Amino acid sequence: MTAGSTSGRARARSRAPEAVLFDRDGTLVVDVPYNADPARVRPMPGAREALRLLRAARVRVGVVTNQSGIARGLLTPAEARRVNRRVEQLLGPFAVWQVCPHGPADGCACRKPRPGMVLAAARRLGLAPDRIAVVGDIGADVEAATAAGATAVLVPTPVTRREEIAAAPTVRPDLVSAVRHLLGER
Repeated sequence: MTAGSTSGRARARSRAPEAVLFDRDGTLVVDVPYNADPARVRPMPGAREALRLLRAARVRVGVVTNQSGIARGLLTPAEARRVNRRVEQLLGPFAVWQVCPHGPADGCACRKPRPGMVLAAARRLGLAPDRIAVVGDIGADVEAATAAGATAVLVPTPVTRREEIAAAPTVRPDLVSAVRHLLGER
């Protein structure tokens, strides 16, 4: 698939999702590996506008983020919370936050690409997963959404692998076009 492609399933969507969950690092904010410093948080290009469009359409927004630095001892849960608070200061409030503090080998159900955080966010929002979309920058974000039954949109960055782009049901070049697609705009 190419950078504007959409699968039949995504095209069949008849209405906007009731909530959009975003990956944090590399999607909403510039990825600073294992960031424990709120001063290093910088929004990704288009993040403010994409969130503004969703909020104006009364679509709830949330975050689903792997934070394995906690399991690795590179940051504390309190430091991760401070970074998340800074994200909210810069980008506005989020209806739900789901943070996986586990490492890749921990075998938890929440760490993307597993669907646990998406399903937990759906429960907290009182929505069926098929009424939710997930926007992320890597294949694990897409896989978690798909496994949960949510709509997935990939917004590639330089770290996104070609095979992740090819496997994604919907790919958009930036956050604003991803949101416009989810809202049914051309």
